[in-house]
Amino acid sequence: MAEAATDTTASKKKLVRDLQRVITDAEELLHATANETEGKVVEMRERIRENLMAAKHRLGDIEESIAIRAKEAARVTDEYVHEHPWQAIGTAAGVGLLIGLLIGRR
Repeated sequence: MAEAATDTTASKKKLVRDLQRVITDAEELLHATANETEGKVVEMRERIRENLMAAKHRLGDIEESIAIRAKEAARVTDEYVHEHPWQAIGTAAGVGLLIGLLIGRR
């Protein structure tokens, strides 16, 4: 279950980065066409501006959701480690051993 949450968080972080790139590109387009006064260009710029505002708002919501879930995951992990310290130590030692073996093969 923790792995699925990590995958979801990673997907959301990638989505946030992608949205930030799209927003930046759209803002550059708006600035580049600022002097255009033809009807369709003005209409398109206004639609883009409205969509940008909506995307920025949504991006803020997604970032907030990621932060809340990350804090919750950290809290749950902390509680688990405090409740089961020897299992956590054993797991960490096993993972460390596995990584050591994999690195040692190279």
